[in-house]
Amino acid sequence: MNIYVGNLSFEVTEEDLQGAFESFGKVESAKIIKDTYSGQSKGFGFVEMPSADEAKSAISGLNGKELKGRALNVNEARPRSEGNRGGGGRSRGNRF
Repeated sequence: MNIYVGNLSFEVTEEDLQGAFESFGKVESAKIIKDTYSGQSKGFGFVEMPSADEAKSAISGLNGKELKGRALNVNEARPRSEGNRGGGGRSRGNRF
């Protein structure tokens, strides 16, 4: 199960994140999302746990708990929709 972890302190490392979740079961991966240019954490990440039961236990056990001074926002990750790829900007339309 893929788990979203938000409100991360900029000091939290992927190892910190993995360690917090390992107390609930096996962790396949822990990834903090970083800005492409600066390398600075964007304040959220994802943890992949193979067991849905362990993942649900981790979600209920860690949601609202503090890690390096900030209360975590933990829930099941929603799949990205194909139409929601960000990008910003405004549509220019056809001007012919």
